Amino acid sequence: SKQIMAAGKHVISEKPLAMNTKESKELVKFAAKTGVVNAIDFNYRYYPLVQEAKAMVQSGKLGDVFHANGSYTQDWLHLATDWNWRLVPEFSGKSRAVADVGSHWCDCIQFITGLKIAKVCANFSTVHKHRMKPKKAVDTYSGKMLKASDYEAVPINTEDYANVLFEFNNGAQGSFSVSQCFAGRKNRLFYELSGSKCSTVWDQERPNEMWIGYREKANELLMKDPSLLSERARAYAHYPGGHPEAYPDGLKNFMRCVYSYIAGTTKVADFSTFKDGHDELAICEAILASDKSKKWQSVRY
Repeated sequence: SKQIMAAGKHVISEKPLAMNTKESKELVKFAAKTGVVNAIDFNYRYYPLVQEAKAMVQSGKLGDVFHANGSYTQDWLHLATDWNWRLVPEFSGKSRAVADVGSHWCDCIQFITGLKIAKVCANFSTVHKHRMKPKKAVDTYSGKMLKASDYEAVPINTEDYANVLFEFNNGAQGSFSVSQCFAGRKNRLFYELSGSKCSTVWDQERPNEMWIGYREKANELLMKDPSLLSERARAYAHYPGGHPEAYPDGLKNFMRCVYSYIAGTTKVADFSTFKDGHDELAICEAILASDKSKKWQSVRY
């Protein structure tokens, strides 16, 4: 990324932005110095109903944020015979489940609330202390089973599961868990956000539904429909109600935001940047430090 920016080119990066915050901070500073457009793909924030949740916070409909809870659960590493390069710290870094999918959850909740996760307290678990690595290449998610002689046992020292307590910079609290060994859950990014006026719940595996809860009147189930959404969220919904929009549409919306800004058709950089990528690495490092120390840790942005 640094070489590309040095050449004066705009950069869209996948996450993680870097292997650690020392590297990511350098990239953030270099991007500011060169003045190029920089973006990172936290694509879940570009779903129409995630944008609607942010609009609820911005407009005051949700009220003051009381607390946030949720999870990101998968089952693609549920079996001891499941293998992927992400299991190798030399390739993927010291954290696995938190860095891989927990970072998406944290980005979503910070984006929606406009708050920053300030402190964390984490506990990790490695379900499979050893995994059976195929001696030859096997496609990820293929589900292909090999003979016992086709595997070799490899020790695992990154987390299959993590449970995290956190505190926002305004004092509101929350918790989330991540698991890559949760049978039946494929990519379930799930959050519950409690406010003083109402609450909102969203499940990425049911992306066109938003539950809105009230104390003194009937709860609501909002279906994705441009005619029913706020002005902000409507810009991210491109099909009529009843036509689902999900993962590919989030990526499309992300790219549209970035390219519109580069082209000058929009004046505000309303997309995730290298700074967001750096922030997620800072949260991950604090979570790692908390699991190691078994104490609360401040996030050092």
